[in-house]
This record gives sequence, C-alpha cells and structure tokens, in this order.
Amino acid sequence: MTRIHPLYAAMAPTIFEHMSALARAHDAINLGQGFPDGPPHPDMVAAATRALAETSHQYPPAPGLPELRAAIAGFYARRQGLALTGDQITVTSGATEALAAALLALVHPGDEVILFQPAYDSYAPMVRRAGGVAVSVPLSPPDWRYDAEALAAAITPRTRLLMLNDPLNPAGTVASEADLATIADACVRHDLIAICDEVWEDVRFDGVRHRSLLSFPGMAERAIKIGSAGKIFGLTGWKVGWFCAAPDLAQALGRAHQFLTFTTPPALQWAVAEGLSKPDAWFADQRAEWAASRRHLADALERAGFVVLPNAATWFLCIDLAASGIALSDREFSERAVREASVASIPVSALFEGAGPQHILRLCFAKDRATLDEAVQRLAAFRAAL
Repeated sequence: MTRIHPLYAAMAPTIFEHMSALARAHDAINLGQGFPDGPPHPDMVAAATRALAETSHQYPPAPGLPELRAAIAGFYARRQGLALTGDQITVTSGATEALAAALLALVHPGDEVILFQPAYDSYAPMVRRAGGVAVSVPLSPPDWRYDAEALAAAITPRTRLLMLNDPLNPAGTVASEADLATIADACVRHDLIAICDEVWEDVRFDGVRHRSLLSFPGMAERAIKIGSAGKIFGLTGWKVGWFCAAPDLAQALGRAHQFLTFTTPPALQWAVAEGLSKPDAWFADQRAEWAASRRHLADALERAGFVVLPNAATWFLCIDLAASGIALSDREFSERAVREASVASIPVSALFEGAGPQHILRLCFAKDRATLDEAVQRLAAFRAAL
C-alpha cells in the first residue's frame, strides 16, 4: 500500500519542468519557462554583494526585515497609491509560498475556490491539498475578458475564496477597470476573500498603471495582494516575494508562513529593499528594454506568418496556431517543435483545468535579439515542413 498522498502519487511534472527538461535534452532555445536571459542589473548585484559582506547571515524576523517591509509599503504608496503599514506585509520565499500560505490559512475542507482559467499550474493542486474544491471560470482568447455572468454562475453557498491573477499569465493581458469593479462587487456581495496574484504588476507596458483589487471599495479587509521581486527585477532565482493584507488576515497568513519556509535569505531581502527604493526612472528603463524585446519578437513572428495575440504585460506573447494556418494542437506543436526545431514553448491548454482552447502557444520574449531571431527562424522552418 502506498504511503504517498494520492494527490502527488498521480501528479505529473509541471508543464514548465517538462518543457524545460526537453529543452535541455534537445539543446533547444527555451522560450517556455519565463525568465530573462540577460545579466541582472548591476545595482542589484552590488546591493546583494554589499549585504553579504556587511549584514547579518542569521535568521531575520519571520515576517521579513523591517527595512524590506517598509520599502514594499513605500513602493506601493509611490506607484499604486496604496496606504500599507509594516504589520500588513510579510516577506515570503517567492510568491508561490505566499499563495500556499494564503490557501493553507484560509481554506476549510469543502470550501470552493474560484479559479479563472487559464491559471498558473500551482493554483488548483494547492487548493486541493488545502482541502478545498477548485471551481473553474474559463476565459477565452483573444482578449481573455472576465464575464460577469460566468462568474455569478460559478458562485455557490460553499464559495469562500476567489483567486485573481492580474496581469494574467499566460495570456499577457490586464483586466479592465470595469472587470476589476465587477470582481470586487462579487466579492463584497458574496463575502468572498480574494487572493490577488499580482506578481506582474510592474511588468506592464503601453503606459497603463497597475491598479490592485485591494484598492476597490470594500476590498481592503478582504483582499490579499501578492507580489514578487523576481518579476519586478527580473531575478526569478532570488525567490523573494510577499503578501499584503488587513492586519487580521496578515496575521493568519503569517502563522501559516512560519511553518512553511519561516524566513527568506537576509542578504537578498536587504538588496530588494534597496532596489524598491530606486526612482521611477530606474524601473522605466528596465520596462523599456522588455517592451523592446516584446516588439522585436512580435514583429519577427508576424513576418514569419504567425498570428500574435495582443499583449499588455508579462514577459510572454501568445500565438494563435489555428489563425496562423497550423492544424496541430498547441500540445502537439509544442512537443514536436522542441524535438524537431529545438525551440521550447508552453501550450496554453496545459494551464486549463478541463476543456479549454487547444490552439494557443506561449513564448517568452525576455531574451536577447539574436536568440529571438534564431528561435523564430527555427519555428518558421518547422512550420514550413509540416
């Protein structure tokens, strides 16, 4: 008799691990897993180096260094107009740990949790491991809009939480003000807590500022805002994240956090605190580089005959395979392309629970121009040989 929990006994590797493993095996260009290829900003490396040399290497406080919590509050006050205090913020080992702490602290057995699909692949397994029931509300390409009627139909007397990822990975879209207001209204009317995965909040383009669901009427006491230094600074391996919430919610999540990772490396916390205090122009330069890469990949794909869906945020562009005249499903295309063209991608259908579109492919554009050009050439040749 197996001693392994059935949830994990039957679980396959994530699509990201699967495709990255194939990329390594086939010496492929990896446009699947989302991380920048370029070197980190020298200011961040210098800050971490200085912290390693000059600050403590021992356990920091479980909620995080006071200096980092103050820097997070200051960052959000300056860039999003939020009034947060240190007791509302806890530093975690990445945003995924923050998500886990929120679900473990808030889900009771049998509670229903609304998940908009497509969704980051850890959401549903974490809901189930906490004893909850994942309830899907599908979104549809090309614009992936939130539908008020579909949301209302998914809410039952057992619904306790709603998870919102805005900007949306994998689609690279952002919720409109009207959509956010609709979601906030549903949370208030049905007494739902919203877990807001906002890790891409500062990787937005075209001049539209981020607005957190936390800022809508009635949401201050019922929204948990989750952020990530990995996304803000393009330092995914640092695994420094955080959650922000009303003091009672923050305290409950903090109790879960203390029995997960307890704390996060102090030198990286010091470096992130220094980084978050940089002037707005510093962040604008970084976003401009990512925006230029976005445009470069989109132009190259379109010249090669691929139909690219609109993008407003994240490091990802999506291709509509069917509109591009490709009969393969996204899974078939992705699996064959990594083996036959040595380019790794992510099939968006893998990020749906149950039925979903089978023709959308996600590519990461946070790479150098030569890498992007070579990847498009390989994909174009692969497509021509189909």
